[in-house]
Amino acid sequence: MKPLDGLRYGALGFPLAFVALPLYVTLPAHYAQQYGVALAALGAVLLGARLFDALVDPWIGRLADRWLNRRSALAPMAVAALLLALGFVLLFFPPALSQAGYLGWCAATLVLSYLGYSVLAVMHQAWGARLGGDGLQQTRVVAWREGLALAGVISASLLPSLLGMAWTSAALALGLLLGLALLLRAPRARPSERSVAEQGLALAWHTRGFRRLLLVFLLNGIAAAIPATLLLFFVRDRLQTPAAEGLYLASYFVAAALSMPLWLRVVARLGRARAWLAAMLLAVLSFAWASSLAAGDQLGFVLVCLASGAALGADLAIPGALLTGVVQSAGLAGRAEGVFFGWWNFANKLNLALAAGLALPLLQWLGYAPGQRDPAALQALTWAYCLLPCALKLAAAGALYVLIIKPEQEAVSCAPN
Repeated sequence: MKPLDGLRYGALGFPLAFVALPLYVTLPAHYAQQYGVALAALGAVLLGARLFDALVDPWIGRLADRWLNRRSALAPMAVAALLLALGFVLLFFPPALSQAGYLGWCAATLVLSYLGYSVLAVMHQAWGARLGGDGLQQTRVVAWREGLALAGVISASLLPSLLGMAWTSAALALGLLLGLALLLRAPRARPSERSVAEQGLALAWHTRGFRRLLLVFLLNGIAAAIPATLLLFFVRDRLQTPAAEGLYLASYFVAAALSMPLWLRVVARLGRARAWLAAMLLAVLSFAWASSLAAGDQLGFVLVCLASGAALGADLAIPGALLTGVVQSAGLAGRAEGVFFGWWNFANKLNLALAAGLALPLLQWLGYAPGQRDPAALQALTWAYCLLPCALKLAAAGALYVLIIKPEQEAVSCAPN
């Protein structure tokens, strides 16, 4: 893929990642502090909206395959972008309401925002998967999308505090408009005249390669989501360096973005699966090192963020490319990418829920609470933040080798010369 084509395709990743951070991070504090909404009720609304967001993705994927087989595939994406921009503005700028009114408004506008976001995300991923190519080409396509998404995450972490939500909303609308305009001129696979829509949502689960890859993806995703959930606890109580939180986050995301060209070289040399395995082992080493850090070790944790951020670059670029390969191997290229990526997004959102559902109760059971500094509580925090992700990453690495790498080796050795 030429750089200009990569930019045209990947540009939509910027506003999609840009909107995700305010929806997940800024929104709870905004409604609690600005409008006095009770945290328990707000938490229930957010949980319900996020469950809806995850459950609707497979159905969106099925529709995406139909839409991508039309020449006017950008039309539903434009409608989804409008819904997303409108929902985002209404969500952060509600009219004067009662407490119950604010909760209802938040629920309705959040569902509207999530619906627009999910349609765009699944359509964008399936569009890229349909471009085809070999393993390196598929990884390059995903790297363009995820690299620009990382730029969106970094921008979204700065803009609300610097310029406020009004300018953030305007930047989102402009980003969506520009992303769709560039996508209009991006490479696109020829629409397929064949359809597999009648096989429904179960199509992906009938594909053994998808089931195997999804298991690895879930294990690896939970391993990555747990430290993301517990990061602020670890920084504030174990390292006791809260002033450096921005530095840590910047180091992590910048390292992820800068590592993508390097991972493309590794993929070219080792292949996608082995490159992903190397990234998993790098993440294990970085979090094992984090477990040895003492209070005030700011430089040490910056290095941990750089190493784990580099591993994140592979997590973003390689699994989606492997999924494209699964679709191609199943003989479904150009017909069913939406169904596969719909379930893929469902699993990705499930990772976030499982990470919180696993890590937070475990910490409480081990005797940790935010603000505690006694050795036993800090040891529990270290186990949950550092060692549990290492165990899950090693499980993911083992599954990757047994389920994907080893069968590939056997297929090559059995192939006729």
